Amino acid sequence: MEQSLAGHGAAWPLPHVINGAFHAALHRSGFAAKAHSHRTGSRGVYPDDNDRKQKFGSLKTAGPFPVDKAGTWFFPRPQDLRGESLVPALAPVLRTPGDSSLPVPLTAPVASLVPPSKEGNNPGQQPARFASPPCETHNAGEQGEITWYSQAAYEQYLRGVSPASAENQLLRDSQIFTAEQSIGIGIDPESQTTGFGPAQGKIYSAHYLRLRPDWKLGVGAGAIDKDFESEYGPDLVIALLNGEGKRIIVGGQQRVCSTECLTPGKLPLPRGLREFPLHNGKALVKWVLLSPAVWPEIAADTARSINPHPGGWLPNWVDPEKGAVLLKSPCAPRAEGERRDAWRARVRGQSGINARLVAALVPKPITVTGWALPHEITGQEGGAQSTHLAVPAGAVFYFEADDAQEAAKLASVLNWHGDGNGGTIINRRSTLLGEKGFGLGVCGAWRYWPDVPGRPKSS
Repeated sequence: MEQSLAGHGAAWPLPHVINGAFHAALHRSGFAAKAHSHRTGSRGVYPDDNDRKQKFGSLKTAGPFPVDKAGTWFFPRPQDLRGESLVPALAPVLRTPGDSSLPVPLTAPVASLVPPSKEGNNPGQQPARFASPPCETHNAGEQGEITWYSQAAYEQYLRGVSPASAENQLLRDSQIFTAEQSIGIGIDPESQTTGFGPAQGKIYSAHYLRLRPDWKLGVGAGAIDKDFESEYGPDLVIALLNGEGKRIIVGGQQRVCSTECLTPGKLPLPRGLREFPLHNGKALVKWVLLSPAVWPEIAADTARSINPHPGGWLPNWVDPEKGAVLLKSPCAPRAEGERRDAWRARVRGQSGINARLVAALVPKPITVTGWALPHEITGQEGGAQSTHLAVPAGAVFYFEADDAQEAAKLASVLNWHGDGNGGTIINRRSTLLGEKGFGLGVCGAWRYWPDVPGRPKSS
């Protein structure tokens, strides 16, 4: 305890933590002998085409999201909302190109529609997240800003509709979970004991997230294995949970969680729009992240016709100079028995989408990292995983499409459900970790606003 602050680790679990828990549970399940074997390697680099030692590569997850006792799912606050209103408090301002210091390729700054104020509950202020005091001293619901929206409220926000009643639909962090403080003793990494080496005489303070009574973590998980068959079918996750539920170990603290297996007809995630308003003939589409997304820096590769891309806050599927959307128009999914390279060639042959990014509302990044144990089968060494800076859930990206048809194409490739009815996750728009639940988003409508009253005008 050499520093002045305690460790504030009571953050909401990231998607890869839950995915890792299911993956580890599958390896402990004894299913490996009957499951399909995958090639060792990734990103098109496979040392030996016949070396098939990887297991459970079909696992895909989404979440976690808070779920109350009534089964209602809640989702992180979009960054253009403030206070208890579902009407955006921030919106792009239409300006003459070149009159701002926005980073390329943005052309419209996002401004607040709320006049500046020094009041304590200023809707324009950023909330202090995950800093709740311990449970026994905290009066739930009286501190902090609204940070979670129910599925119904989220869909009304996307449509630009205010609900008749928002009771129990807009919640604060403190109503769902709290930060529980714990004191620990430092452990020497070499001897794995206390009182020796750098850890001698060291103790630490840390905060851990604890859900309030009647709250659960909602997760979507599935692993369809073509070689696996059980009384529960080919889904490894359903078989793992015995069709009902069991206990699994989650997170670095090795917490034991009991599970309940549900099979809804439609996923309880907000569904995005497919029709959007027009401005001077352009269709206005905004895309809001339900889960974090990782867009890495990409180096140029002339041999493979790959252009450089800065990544970071800017999606890799947006041209870094012109803002043009680089995604292809939607096409039929990969057919059973169709080779992957043939399917990719079919996707590349699709026409482009005439739309461009004009504005973005992106909060500070979050760190995504992890630790891997040595893999006995593949021989891979364990150790620290690559550290990524992810764009948090709630980030908003504003697009202009050439017309209503192009906007519909854009929504089809950005909405997590595509053109489907919401029973399957089709689009995961994170370049990395998409199978772990990163990059889920929904499309909504937006409009340009004039300069905010009371703010100085541009010269």
